[in-house]
Amino acid sequence: MNTKVSVARSYKSKDNLIILADYDDFSWTSAFLSEAECRFLQSAARRELSDVLLPQAQRVIIVQFVKRSPLEAEDRENARMAGCDILAQLSHYKIDSVVLLQRSHSLRFRDYLEGMLLGNYQFLKYFKDKTAKRNPLRHIRLESQALSRGELRELLAVVRSTCTARDLVNEPQSYLSAVKLSEEIEAIGHDAGFRVRVLHKKDIQKLKMGGLLAVNLGSKCPPTFSILEWKPRRTKNQQPIVLVGKGVVYDTGGMSLKPTPNSMDMMKSDMAGAATVVGTMMAAALAQLPLHLIALVPSTDNRPGHEAYVPGDVVTMYSGSTVEILNTDAEGRLLLADALHYAKKYQPELVLDFATLTGSAARAVGPEAICYMGTTDHSIKSEIEASGQAVYERLIEFPLWKEYGEYLKSNIADLKNLGGSSSGMITAGKFLEHFTSYPWLHFDIAGPAFLKNADSYRSKDGTGVGVRLLFDFLKKYKQDYE
Repeated sequence: MNTKVSVARSYKSKDNLIILADYDDFSWTSAFLSEAECRFLQSAARRELSDVLLPQAQRVIIVQFVKRSPLEAEDRENARMAGCDILAQLSHYKIDSVVLLQRSHSLRFRDYLEGMLLGNYQFLKYFKDKTAKRNPLRHIRLESQALSRGELRELLAVVRSTCTARDLVNEPQSYLSAVKLSEEIEAIGHDAGFRVRVLHKKDIQKLKMGGLLAVNLGSKCPPTFSILEWKPRRTKNQQPIVLVGKGVVYDTGGMSLKPTPNSMDMMKSDMAGAATVVGTMMAAALAQLPLHLIALVPSTDNRPGHEAYVPGDVVTMYSGSTVEILNTDAEGRLLLADALHYAKKYQPELVLDFATLTGSAARAVGPEAICYMGTTDHSIKSEIEASGQAVYERLIEFPLWKEYGEYLKSNIADLKNLGGSSSGMITAGKFLEHFTSYPWLHFDIAGPAFLKNADSYRSKDGTGVGVRLLFDFLKKYKQDYE
């Protein structure tokens, strides 16, 4: 996270201020503005300007207005976007520190701050002159009554973890091999306070995880299988919630080679599902969520090496099921299937998997939503959809009708790894369902995980999608627990 946040017990006449205000309330203005400035501000409010910059002798005051929406989700999103939008003003005037004041009865302060923090994210690791590229804003101070200590701690945990997920996705494969990803996870776990155990190639071979090993055949780099655990002393759940994240650190498509433009050139992001669950575990540990959580991250790259698996091969999975390979670019489901079967050993209460699994999902809804499906009861689906609305990482449910299982029937094996030319996102989910025996949801984040252009506070390239969604869901999970 690129911005320091602290509480200001007081502020000085030279401190730059951002004041969140309502269009129709100017009772607070005399404490900060001259009569002429008050009149100018009221004129701007009548014209419904979103923000007004007022330079003073030793500081700048920016008054931020935000239009209200009758829909709570849109209202919160408007506040986040306003928080991100103001960064352009701060950058233009090279303002490095501000005090954020709440003078609005309606503007959502927490969401505004979240938009500022996420919008100020940058990945500068590989620039020669990082200082020249760095956004000027380095420090935000808040009025002490704006957020409680717990609310601020939780928000910073989520933002920091989302930025960590973005960092992982933005790393090039030249750095982030499967082994290096496991090392990064270990370091994150050490800092955040959750446990990590890494299974290396010999361990994976002993377990006979045929899906993960098959995808790895074309690579010179060995695979890894990372097991993350957060278990505080007192937990709401008797059995763990298991998160599974696809960790394909680079996907060429294997022998079914992808075209480069608008496809392979973005495939360092094919481990975004892994980044989501790692970020979620980090946020849960930092915020001390009272839940027993386990995350599984199977990881490799997918390359057309001389020993690579090819279309027509039959792979024996960790579960013992056999899979006829029709397309080596449908590799993520093979990794996930082994991890989903491995999850059975924990007798989980709920399993949630995240993956940039299919182009079909991205084509269906673009970057505006996450496609999901699964076998949990309606109440869990309703809760996670509500969380999607709350953080504006919205969900669209797709069906798992039995007819889609027919698309995966093979003449020579238990099933195929490809369902056909239509319903690709659904048949991928149907493939995964074969390896589950517990309440389960699958989230295909191919659309919103990696953006060619920034979308407000959703950064260009890795977005860290899913971390905020999962944290909100887990925070509210079993709220009636005593």
